[in-house]
Amino acid sequence: MVESYPGRGTRISLDKIKAMGAYAIPLNEIRREQVVVNSRFIATLAPVFSIEEARVFIARIRKEFADASHNVPVYIIGGGNTVTEYFSDDGEPSGTAGKPVLAVLRGSGLGDVAVVVTRYFGGTLLGTGGLVKAYTESTQGVVNAVERGRRIRAHVALVAIPYNFLERIRLMVSRQNGEVLEEDFAGDITLTMQFPVDSFDAFQAELREMSAGKLKAEVVESKEAIYKTV
Repeated sequence: MVESYPGRGTRISLDKIKAMGAYAIPLNEIRREQVVVNSRFIATLAPVFSIEEARVFIARIRKEFADASHNVPVYIIGGGNTVTEYFSDDGEPSGTAGKPVLAVLRGSGLGDVAVVVTRYFGGTLLGTGGLVKAYTESTQGVVNAVERGRRIRAHVALVAIPYNFLERIRLMVSRQNGEVLEEDFAGDITLTMQFPVDSFDAFQAELREMSAGKLKAEVVESKEAIYKTV
């Protein structure tokens, strides 16, 4: 069953979306904080869809925490076998900050994601192992908490229907992982709908069968859409 998810398409089963070959992305920006031997570690994670978006996000966090000891930035743009990665230790000992954060992101399966882990030094040295553990756990906190979705190809389609078909077609749209974006009531009802590309043909076939071949949806746009997994 598909559930409305305002501003982010629809909710769709994880197995269905994985079958489409889509990779996971974060749906929202989140922040988590922990204290390790008096040092504050503040991890902020956000979805980013280009290197420029990642840089803007990193600059914003650095400005927000300009008085911090370190702001460790990491991002992965893309997903699957095609990714661009970046990390920096931002003044921490080499290999103790950026690499552990990147390792967590790689292991999470997320793409199009950026994390900045901010540290306020608490006066006690944590040592190499302590730093790796603190940056790792800080990143795990946001990775495990963030809501996830997938970017997949979708069709936006129109169909004009008689009034007495409305409820049946609403159910058909939902059954085929689609979403009704708009309903225009005039002589007929014109529905604007969105479907994952792999679901559209099944809807079209069901529509033809229900209407004895009289109704056909017209694709007016193909684009990438974000679907939340359930």
